[in-house]
Amino acid sequence: MTDKPSQPADPERNRLSGRIARTAKVGANLSGAGFAFAAQSLFGGDEGDQRTAKALAAALGKSKGPLMKIAQLVSTIPDFLPPEYAAELSQLQAEAPAMGWPFVKRRMRAELGAGWETKFASFAHEAAHAASLGQVHRATLHDGREVACKLQYPDMSSAVESDVGQLRTLLGVFKRMDGSIDADAMVEEITDRLREELDYAREAKHMALYGAMLADKSFVTVPQLVPDLSAERLLTMTWLSGEKLSAFESAPQDVRNHIAEMLFWTWWAPMNSYAVIHGDPHLGNYQVTGGGTGINLLDFGCVRIFPPKFVGGVVDLYRAMLTDDFDAAYAAYETWGFENLSRELVEVLNVWARFIYGPIIDDRVRSVADGIKPGEYGRKEAFRVRQLLKEKGPVKIPREFVFMDRAAIGLGAAYLRLGAELNFHKLFEQSLEGFSIDSVSSRQSAALKAAGLRSS
Repeated sequence: MTDKPSQPADPERNRLSGRIARTAKVGANLSGAGFAFAAQSLFGGDEGDQRTAKALAAALGKSKGPLMKIAQLVSTIPDFLPPEYAAELSQLQAEAPAMGWPFVKRRMRAELGAGWETKFASFAHEAAHAASLGQVHRATLHDGREVACKLQYPDMSSAVESDVGQLRTLLGVFKRMDGSIDADAMVEEITDRLREELDYAREAKHMALYGAMLADKSFVTVPQLVPDLSAERLLTMTWLSGEKLSAFESAPQDVRNHIAEMLFWTWWAPMNSYAVIHGDPHLGNYQVTGGGTGINLLDFGCVRIFPPKFVGGVVDLYRAMLTDDFDAAYAAYETWGFENLSRELVEVLNVWARFIYGPIIDDRVRSVADGIKPGEYGRKEAFRVRQLLKEKGPVKIPREFVFMDRAAIGLGAAYLRLGAELNFHKLFEQSLEGFSIDSVSSRQSAALKAAGLRSS
């Protein structure tokens, strides 16, 4: 990104007034959910959780912005929320009404200066896509390149800080209701990742990092940054066109299998070679190209860079599950950073691990989970684990686990949507060729340095 002429003081910084206004707005939306929770506490009944969950989802749906994104995020982590709440919150939609042309003009002028429109051959007034933190406009440069201009909404820093406070309040309620998981570290992880999503300079570096890590995967295309047209709250990159994954749900089996295999390598190659994951496995972040011969990878706001030893724990637990080695599994959880462990708690955690690792342990062609709908992937197992943790726990979940768990579930749901049938065990073993923590550390250090990022 290039240096821009000095601008007037930024009115959108994390302002106290903005945080107060946001808290008041969100608090008003949540008041109905709070009333429902109080009523449930008094009158309960078998359907109490369901009613409260519906009220909470309705309140969050009105809030938009970061809190809705948080709700969507935690709903995709099966062991984070009780099932009634996860089911309701998972239905919140990522799409949000776009800001109008007056906002777009103000934002573009603030980021690129007066006469910004002359820098483009054309610029669409209507947003091509709008989400909880920003919107994307399609444009054409004078050299003929089509680009995507990602604009951040106003006052997002204030909104994030306010909404994180609301998240703590909500999870405090869940903790009193449930008590099976100590989620404090998980909240810190979500908070840090949300703040990073507002840092477009960092996202540009993530994009470069993924371009380098996947350079030898010719079937994957990553957007390229246009530095001269990017700034603090504007990210301009090459426009990528492709079809939605859902368009291939009825394609021939071999086509669906090939798409699933490309998804596997797009996610696991950076993880097992560089200790980096794309932490937002939303289906909209993948596009299929060439009728099923390639994929586009989009949106690099939520990228998790792990300490290399964390990946060592992932591989150690895989091997422990493969050989049914309890002591090795215990050691792997400790490597990950789980606290308050006991033999009984590790046995409970192994219930979840056997589910997550099941497809890569089983050396045969299979689906990722037979007879399970994409939206239900992991729900039954997570519910069982929560029930057992109520008896044996609580257990303190390490913050690194949040996006690892979430991404694994999101990837599994994509496989289910495609009805893919693969030998996941052979693919995973191939991804481990030459694996060692030292080699991961060396590759990660070089890749991060090249992208201008620091190690975890």
